[in-house]
Amino acid sequence: MILCDIGNTNIHFYQDGIVWKKIANFKNIASIEEKFYYISVNEKLDAYLLKSDKAVDISSFFDLDTAYEGLGIDRLAACKAVENGMIVDAGSAITIDIVANGIHLGGYIMPGLFAQQKSFSEISTKLDIRLNPNIDLELLPQNSAEALSYGAIKPILLMLQDSKRDKKIYFTGGDGKFFAKFFKDSIYDESLVFKGMLKVIHEKNL
Repeated sequence: MILCDIGNTNIHFYQDGIVWKKIANFKNIASIEEKFYYISVNEKLDAYLLKSDKAVDISSFFDLDTAYEGLGIDRLAACKAVENGMIVDAGSAITIDIVANGIHLGGYIMPGLFAQQKSFSEISTKLDIRLNPNIDLELLPQNSAEALSYGAIKPILLMLQDSKRDKKIYFTGGDGKFFAKFFKDSIYDESLVFKGMLKVIHEKNL
């Protein structure tokens, strides 16, 4: 069984426990030779996918008890995979969602590390400095390079720590593994969205 999480830039594929990534375009979708299940936020590919006899859109089969309006399908899928805990999808944007007993209590969104680095460079060419993930967050920065990395990373960690409290924390996304190392007993799972998709496929007998 092939699963696809189709974003605006990339497509993440899943099969037999293995996750891989491709650029989101018609060629990479057309190369799939068997039936596949997908969720998508890519409007350019949606029209093509709906015409394909191999593609099965499972977005409408998701149900989640939540008062949140406009919860993205990728966030919804990740939440379906967790019964209790805090879910952090750290990509271009960082989304945080909290689930208790299968109920989505709410969440929030922050800019990711790449987005912050890009915003610094737009302020001034002098701030066009690559962030250092190995910055010592216990010491006050002594130069601009350290200051930018400190200012980008530490506020995210403090926000996550404040929201986490005694909850189990699950990380996914491109920067998820990086942030997971700051939290004891955290779980990094690049297949979290796909586990939510599989749960729906089995629940709905798709």
